[in-house]
Amino acid sequence: MALTSQAPVAHASMTRAQGIALATIGLAQFGIATDFSTVYVAMPTISTDLGMDPAMLQWLMTAYSLPFAGFLLFGGKVVDRVGAVRVFIMGSAAFGVASLLAGVAAADWIVVAGRALQGLAGAFLSPAILALLSVNFPTGPLRSKAYATWGAVGASGLAAGVILGGLFTEVTWRLVFLINIPIVLSCIWGARKMADTAHLDPARARVPAVSTTLGTAATVLVVLTLTLVGDSSADLVWLVAVAVAAVLALAAFMINERHSVTPLVDRQLRKIKNLRRGALAAALYMSSVGTEFFIVTLFVQEQRGFSPLAAGMAFLPMAALTTVGNVLAGRLLKAWTAPVVLILGFGLSAAGLLMLTAMLTVESFWIGLLPGFLISGLSHGMVFTAVFVLGNTGVPGALSGAAGVLLAAATMRSRRSHPNVTDSARAPQS
Repeated sequence: MALTSQAPVAHASMTRAQGIALATIGLAQFGIATDFSTVYVAMPTISTDLGMDPAMLQWLMTAYSLPFAGFLLFGGKVVDRVGAVRVFIMGSAAFGVASLLAGVAAADWIVVAGRALQGLAGAFLSPAILALLSVNFPTGPLRSKAYATWGAVGASGLAAGVILGGLFTEVTWRLVFLINIPIVLSCIWGARKMADTAHLDPARARVPAVSTTLGTAATVLVVLTLTLVGDSSADLVWLVAVAVAAVLALAAFMINERHSVTPLVDRQLRKIKNLRRGALAAALYMSSVGTEFFIVTLFVQEQRGFSPLAAGMAFLPMAALTTVGNVLAGRLLKAWTAPVVLILGFGLSAAGLLMLTAMLTVESFWIGLLPGFLISGLSHGMVFTAVFVLGNTGVPGALSGAAGVLLAAATMRSRRSHPNVTDSARAPQS
């Protein structure tokens, strides 16, 4: 494996329009990332305030994941069909309306409905973000700089969301949702300055009804199966039925993709090795080290007795080191290839998790948790940036939306395991 990047090192500066575009894209990504993790901190308070039973509380997260994961492939196709700017604006507006609905909810089912609408909006917004990032910045040092900056706010958003969730919950949990409204308004304003994606020819960009239906059904059923597996009260017959339906839908989707004239996943994308590697790395990241935010958040609140604010502030060092990791990754990518930076980042992630696991019984935060937090934060920033730089390398601009959605789908489907994994954090310590 070569250590030297093929891209030449050169000094590049952004135009004013590119600066506005990057700020807008970064703000949107930050909003999506923080929204996911702030809700985790607020869940106990929301449950108490609205009288949610454990089953409904589980759906507070599942309602977001199901439409997000299920409609991501369709969202990417729509981006390639009508243009990323238009989808970005509509997705941002829908996300704001959904956040308002959840923020003013007087009943638990209304909050869950708001979360479902957020997930649906995110399924269109996420691929639009990645497509706009790709088209507004050319290949080379400028793109690496843009991805490093975008990665900093994206990865930091997961950690910062835990902090903000604690701060907001001390006032009212409703702020967890309502804070999204000024964010989406700013994103809609900034979208006017961004260059749009190139359009595919009508035949190639046509949204295939059969593939879309099968792909969405397969994804929803797979995510629902994972949800039921993690629910100890789920009916076994229902679980088996959903799992069988998921397998059948997935098989039908793959057969249709192989023979369809207009597949949902463009055949040209399937041939891009870097995209496959990036998707695999994203899935491994979120299903392993990416669960750390949520496991530790529940652990410190339910086992250590931290308040939501204290739990959030405990993540401040990790959030700071995540930003440092993003900047470091941007510099390393000028000299090394993305796979090398990924390997280094995953190695540090493993070290951080091992340190946290070994020190969980130590009561002192400074000795028991802080060292692992610092190492993990640095690694999160490095991995997050390198994954998307790798996955978008060699992708044609006209297919940037579809490529982005594959990376986002790999991340989101793996992320769905978090509520199941975090059940272990609730178990009493022996």
